[in-house]
Amino acid sequence: MNGQSRKNIHAGLTVDIVLKQDQRTGKRTRGVVKDILTNSPNHPHGIKVRLTDGQVGRVQEIVQAP
Repeated sequence: MNGQSRKNIHAGLTVDIVLKQDQRTGKRTRGVVKDILTNSPNHPHGIKVRLTDGQVGRVQEIVQAP
């Protein structure tokens, strides 16, 4: 499932994100959502989130719900 819709994302979800510095390469980082930072209901590049380890990036794919 893609990460462009805010309603599909919530704290505790395991997701793949792209960090700002990895946007050129598209390298993904896996983690668990702590906070949702995007206010709009949809975003074409993915909803911006903060992971439990503090990294911030845009959700590319939802891996699994808890």
